[in-house]
Amino acid sequence: MREDRPGSPVFELLQSCAGARRGRLRTAHGTIETPVFMPVGTRATVKSLTPAQIRETGAQIILGNTYHLNLRPGPDVVRALGGLHAFMGWDGPILTDSGGFQAFSLAKLRRTDEDGVTFQSHIDGATVRLGPRECFDIQDALGSDIAMVLDECPPWPSDHATAATAVERSLRWARRFLGHALDAGFLESGRLVFGIVQGSIHADLRRECALGLVEMDFPGYAIGGVSVGEPEAEMLAQVAASTPHLPVFKPRYVMGVGTPPQLLRMVALGADMFDCVMPTRLARHGTFFTPDGPRNIKNERFRTDPRPPVEGLDNYTCRHFSRAYLRHLHQSGEMLGATLLSLHNIHFFQDLMAQARHHIELGDFPAWSAAWIARYEAAE
Repeated sequence: MREDRPGSPVFELLQSCAGARRGRLRTAHGTIETPVFMPVGTRATVKSLTPAQIRETGAQIILGNTYHLNLRPGPDVVRALGGLHAFMGWDGPILTDSGGFQAFSLAKLRRTDEDGVTFQSHIDGATVRLGPRECFDIQDALGSDIAMVLDECPPWPSDHATAATAVERSLRWARRFLGHALDAGFLESGRLVFGIVQGSIHADLRRECALGLVEMDFPGYAIGGVSVGEPEAEMLAQVAASTPHLPVFKPRYVMGVGTPPQLLRMVALGADMFDCVMPTRLARHGTFFTPDGPRNIKNERFRTDPRPPVEGLDNYTCRHFSRAYLRHLHQSGEMLGATLLSLHNIHFFQDLMAQARHHIELGDFPAWSAAWIARYEAAE
């Protein structure tokens, strides 16, 4: 496995500022500047957007979902058509999650044992098996740049014993997954595998899981089991309980989060990578993000509003369209409304991360982020 220290070809820590980190992650399909927000392309598509539109937002890397792509169209189809990059027309880096969270949260009649999860497909009820070997093989077939290990995500709330069982099993599965990746030459081909820290709200289990994964020497690490229904304070506490035990010179990815203020608070805790369906999901329901908090375009006050969603923000939507027009599209049920607000929302998140990188470089990240969050939350 490749070394990951200052100046390594995997992750370079360029600067720190009061815990916030400015880094650079190199993958087989391109270099990623961190902190970074990753749009979610669950079924090989970021909903309502073309790859060219996603690029215009400033997105550097997107996600695919192992669970969903395994069920439809199937990894063999994707492999035969040149891998996920060629299949969906995206030539940048792709991270694929393990599918473990979906297997635990979506599947019917789930049964977990030492070798993996057996469940019924939510599509047709077919029996599906997902263990460390299957999880790796699917992501290998997809051609992932960053593959996530299979883990067991305990529900919230979880008592200590339940969370401890999930941690122990996740560590065993992580070791087996990594072994399959090493045997297959996955890492030598320039692709990466991230371990996932579990432990629910229990700081001692978070530490135990993080140290166990670090001993296996993954190229990167994720913090899982957050944003599963817990209050924000507990979410942040879980991140804070995990990052101190992860290597300084390896990337840290908080899975499935979050709101703009949450992202900035987690950057301050030393996290580097984030993903969330929020920008596109809320866009489809008419919500757009502004520095003064989220707004709903269906509000009557926007019926004749000539302003763009955010004045001065340089994206296609804000350059060309008024709030009044966007409201008209949504009130009329036109698909273009969801596309234009999705473009805006993803760009808003990309712009926020670009600002975070800039202020880490300037050395004033704490003051800037505190002021940004105060403005956003006061109006919200």
